[in-house]
Amino acid sequence: MIPYQIIEKKSHRQTLSDAEIKDFILGYTRGDIPDYQMSALLMAIFINGMTTEETLALTKVMLESGEQMDFSAAPGFVADKHSTGGVGDKASILLAPILAVLGIHVPMISGRGLGHSGGTLDKLESIPGFNVNLESDAWFELVIKEHVGLIGQTGNICPADKKIYSLRDVTATVRSIPLISASIMSKKIAEGIQGLVLDVKTGNGAFMQTLDDSRALANSLVSIGKGYGVQTTALITDMNQPLGLAIGNWFEMKESAEGLQGHGPDDLMDVTFALGAEILKMANPDLSTAEALAMQKRTVDDGSAFEKLKRITELQGGDPRVLDNLEAYPKARFSEVIRAPQSGYLSGIDTMALGFAGIQLGAGRRVITDEIEYSSGMYIHHKLGDKLQAGDALITLYTNDEKAMSEVSRQISNNFSFTESNPYVPPLIVERIE
Repeated sequence: MIPYQIIEKKSHRQTLSDAEIKDFILGYTRGDIPDYQMSALLMAIFINGMTTEETLALTKVMLESGEQMDFSAAPGFVADKHSTGGVGDKASILLAPILAVLGIHVPMISGRGLGHSGGTLDKLESIPGFNVNLESDAWFELVIKEHVGLIGQTGNICPADKKIYSLRDVTATVRSIPLISASIMSKKIAEGIQGLVLDVKTGNGAFMQTLDDSRALANSLVSIGKGYGVQTTALITDMNQPLGLAIGNWFEMKESAEGLQGHGPDDLMDVTFALGAEILKMANPDLSTAEALAMQKRTVDDGSAFEKLKRITELQGGDPRVLDNLEAYPKARFSEVIRAPQSGYLSGIDTMALGFAGIQLGAGRRVITDEIEYSSGMYIHHKLGDKLQAGDALITLYTNDEKAMSEVSRQISNNFSFTESNPYVPPLIVERIE
């Protein structure tokens, strides 16, 4: 196999064989193929796409590049949730402890920030000491005993995807249905789960910005899951504005903790509970949606889900006291309130631009080696449809980089638009795919 020939073939929109895909991906994983050739193939796939057969072959080689977990001995239903990524999306952090309290085993493998989208692992690591790099045996034991373990990919689980994932983040090859599908589903199938719910984002802050593209991605993901014998459904949810109010690692961790104490934004809680209801109904088909929603809300009202989050934080090396005293977390050196430039109804938010502004402030990575500033980010004060007066607080920025603050603060209000009349606000949950 000559890498040049494979790249050229895909760049000319030709179909790669299973063997060509396998040889190229495993060659890159071993280190025989350099980053620049893998980047070229990723861009060719990004531009020209893949057939269903190619996508399945890519998923298979990623899955089989490492070990696959076996939770068949777990005394109960084993399931997970995954989001295709957006801005302010921290639902995984709330949902995992909620489901664990309700008896679902949740072996959650999450990712880091990708493009403009924040990553669950980076948010968890904003808690001092929180270890997302558990070995497989320790993670397995945690899931069995505590019903939940929150980790990143180990060196043994889908190593091909792990290596490619980091490259996609910095080569602008994220928004590709086959690449997203193979990356997500290889990790999820490797978890050894029985059920999976997918939160497929749509809108200007999503990787798939049109409903047609989001629907195509949802169908691709669901079909792969079912092909591997995993009960799989997808909810297409709106990402024309951030989910919740917080953007940035610690800010989103804090909002998650507040949500589990009954003080979360309505949109964040509604999406979380809707996703959880899908899992609970897989585990118990006789359960109604109303019953599944009520069960989750009780874990918030009685404090058990928040206590589970603290418990798992402690067992994974983090300091749970941080979650009990959220305001004591170290503050960024610089903060600035950006105010509404005019009166009117908030009618539009360039959500992706806000995600990239967060990276500029230090909340994400521009290159693979960048260090994240956990106390950098932003807090939005209003949602679409809110009526503002000129001068009202619109968004507050936080960073340790004075130059970045100056650059972002000058232009960020341009990412918000206003109308004199009440605008149309898209529904939060757009569609269900099964």
